[in-house]
Amino acid sequence: MEKGKTVPAFWGKEDWQAIWIGGIVIVIACIAVLTKAFDFSAVKFATWTLGENLSEAAAAKVVPLGEQLGAWVFWRKFLVTFITLGALFTIGVKLQGGSVRKYVPAIIGLFVIALVVRLISAEYTLNRYLEWAFWALLVGLLISNTVGVPNWLKPAIKTEFYIKTGLVVMGFSVLFSNIAKFGLYGLGIAWIVTPIVILFMWWFGTKVLKIGNKPLVITMATATSVCGTSAAIATAAASNAKKNDLSITVSISIIFTIIMMVLEPVIIKACGMSQIMGGSLIGGTVDSTGAVVVAGTALGPEAQQAAVLVKSIQNILIGFIAFFVAVFFATKVDNTGAKVGAGEIWYRFPKFILGFFIASMVASFLIQPLCGADQVGAINKVLDQYKNWAFVLAFTSIGLDTNFKEIVKQMQGGKVLWLYIIGQSFNIVLTFFAVWLLLSGNFFPIPTLD
Repeated sequence: MEKGKTVPAFWGKEDWQAIWIGGIVIVIACIAVLTKAFDFSAVKFATWTLGENLSEAAAAKVVPLGEQLGAWVFWRKFLVTFITLGALFTIGVKLQGGSVRKYVPAIIGLFVIALVVRLISAEYTLNRYLEWAFWALLVGLLISNTVGVPNWLKPAIKTEFYIKTGLVVMGFSVLFSNIAKFGLYGLGIAWIVTPIVILFMWWFGTKVLKIGNKPLVITMATATSVCGTSAAIATAAASNAKKNDLSITVSISIIFTIIMMVLEPVIIKACGMSQIMGGSLIGGTVDSTGAVVVAGTALGPEAQQAAVLVKSIQNILIGFIAFFVAVFFATKVDNTGAKVGAGEIWYRFPKFILGFFIASMVASFLIQPLCGADQVGAINKVLDQYKNWAFVLAFTSIGLDTNFKEIVKQMQGGKVLWLYIIGQSFNIVLTFFAVWLLLSGNFFPIPTLD
C-alpha cells in the first residue's frame, strides 16, 4: 500500500476493477437464474414504431412506446440496472481516487443519455439497419461537436472502464463448446484466417502506407479481423494506443459494419451460396457480433447459426491476441535495446482479459456441465443486457470525448481509411476461400448444424 493511500494499488487499477465488477454481475445473474429467487433482468426497450405499415408478423413484435413507459416493470428493471451498474462503477471511481460527489450526478446524466439511445435504437425501422452502438456514438458526437459536453458530465466519461467491464461480462457467453459444434470447420475459418489478416494489415499499414502510428495500425487490424470494438479495446490497451486511436478505429468499424450488415447478405444471395457457407462468411467478416446475427438471419436460420458459431469461435481469440500484442510491442516495437523481462510484459498485458478468460472458463467448464446449456443460455440472456448497457455507456462516452477535427487529423490523408478498406477486402477474399475450401462439399463433407 502506498504512503497516504487507504486503498491497495491492486484494487485501485481500472483493469482489476473491471474484473470484480463484471464478476459481481455474473455471480448475481447466476444466482438469480439458478435459484429463481429474484429477477435480475436489465431493462430493454421492446421494438416500437413511429407508425410504419408493418406486416402482421412484424406488428406482433411491436409494443407501443407509451405502453412500455407506462409499465411499472420497465422502470423497476431500469432502477435495477442503474443501481447495480451505477453503484459498482461509483465504488470503482472511489477506489481509483476519483470524486464520488462529482461522479454521481455525471453518471446519472450519462445513464439518461444512454436511455435515450436505447429508446431510439429500438424503433422498428432504425433497429432493422442500425445497431444501438451506432446511435450511441452518433448521439455522443452530436453533443460534443455542437453544444459541447458540460463540465458536470465529464467525470462520467470513462470509456475504457465501461467497455472493459462489458468485455468481462461478455466472456461468460464465449463458450468453448462452440468449437465442438463446428469442429475443425470453425477453427479453420476463424483461427487460421484471423492471424493472417492481422499480419497482412500490419505489413500493409506500416510498410506500404507507412503509417507511423503503430498502435493505431494494430488496433485497426484486430478490429477488422476479429470482432470490431471488443478486439479494438483489448489491443489498444496492450499496445498503449492513444484515446484518439481507439475513437477512429471504433468509428470506422461501426460505419463499415452497418454497410456490410446490409449489403453482404444481398450479395451472398445473388451469388447463390448455401446458407452454411454464407453464414460462415458473414461470421468471419462482419465486425460486430450483433450485426452478425442480423446479417445471418437475413439468409436463414442455418446461416444465422453458422454466422454466430464462427464469430463466437473468433471471439475466443481476443485474449490470446491481446497477450501476443503486449509481448510484441514490449519486445519489438517499443524495445529500446534493453532486455525486456516478464515484468514489463505483465505490466503491458491488459489485466481485464484475465476476467474475460475466467468468465469463459467458468461458463464452459463449470456451469454448463453442472447445470446444462439451457441454464447457461438463460444466464447469458440476462448478462447480455448488462453487457449492452456497459457498451452503450462506453460508445456514448467515445462520442462525447471525440472531436471531428481530431478525427480528420488522425486520418493521415486517408491512409487509415485505406488500411481498413484494403484489410477488410483481403479478409473477405481469404475468408471466402476458407469457406469454399471447407464447406462447399468439394473437398470435405458438409457438416450438419443442430
